[in-house]
Amino acid sequence: MEIFNLENFLKSEPKYRLEQIKRAVFVDLIKNWGEAITLPKELRDKLNQECPLDIEAKVFESKDKKTIKALFFLEDGERIESVLMKYEKDKNRNTACVSSQVGCALGCGFCATGKAGFKRNLSVDEIVKQILFWARWLKNNETLRQAQGENKINNLVFMGMGEPFLNYENVMSAIKILNDQKGFNLGARHFSISTAGIIGGINRLADEPLQINLAISLHAPNDKLRSKLMPINKKYPIKEILKAVDEYIAKTNRKVMFEYIMIDGVNDGEKQARALAKLMKKHLYHIRQAQCKFVNLIPCNRVGDFKPSPQEKIEKFKKILKEAGVQVSQRYSFGQDIQAACGQLAGKAASNRIIDIE
Repeated sequence: MEIFNLENFLKSEPKYRLEQIKRAVFVDLIKNWGEAITLPKELRDKLNQECPLDIEAKVFESKDKKTIKALFFLEDGERIESVLMKYEKDKNRNTACVSSQVGCALGCGFCATGKAGFKRNLSVDEIVKQILFWARWLKNNETLRQAQGENKINNLVFMGMGEPFLNYENVMSAIKILNDQKGFNLGARHFSISTAGIIGGINRLADEPLQINLAISLHAPNDKLRSKLMPINKKYPIKEILKAVDEYIAKTNRKVMFEYIMIDGVNDGEKQARALAKLMKKHLYHIRQAQCKFVNLIPCNRVGDFKPSPQEKIEKFKKILKEAGVQVSQRYSFGQDIQAACGQLAGKAASNRIIDIE
């Protein structure tokens, strides 16, 4: 039975039991129902038998302590990955990057997950447990508690293994559970979903009542190059994606981030920078739309023959975008020494320091 679908299980219990359970799991962050002392012992024993709270994972910590990666072992023997990123400039900012699928069917050339192929969608339970794991880890890490006051997850991004919009229902159900004010209580604006451009998912998200952030994995300024890097572009070409994004912005008035992985000698030249700047200005209903699009440059992780662009090339690329009036930022690499790119651990053993979470 899934931990987060207990209504039927509790139908013979008083209505307030569900709120007690939400608090025990999401606020007190218990790891065993025996710790939920507000519940009757008989119910605790039954919950331990039917809905155990154990999460089996191993953690790999980067040398600078800013990135922690977890390899989760699922009940059917599959493995997934999740990453916790800590920010030096804001010591109370903790971002969890979670997976939505075991593997991925999209086969992007620069992605380790894509090379592994698609196995299955994650359940709501398996998605939420990734966040619970990191929340417990932050709570129980004595070093972090001494270094900073508040240790909790501030942001959640669906940028891990899998395409979130191909598991739309479970991803949204997990978000609603984590957004619940009587439970984990993470504000809607602190959730981000990254998609390779699944137009149906973009359209559905525009109709959601929650103000969730949208990110588009673009990675190329034209269809020819993008189709080489991302086969899904043949089904959802850039023009159609941008049209869907503009409709999303018009409906929600929310910013959309375009992720652009910087791959040395592939998509990081002047020509590509100018084409990208032009692209960001097209297909707009009015000038306000331009202010709702911004580009995030991301040095690629080494996968196969792909290697990250040198910083000087990234700076030049960034300058061209800025001079063209495009909002642009750079995401600095996290956890290179622990293979923090999703998919790099799931298929093989790693040699980094392992920390077992009890």
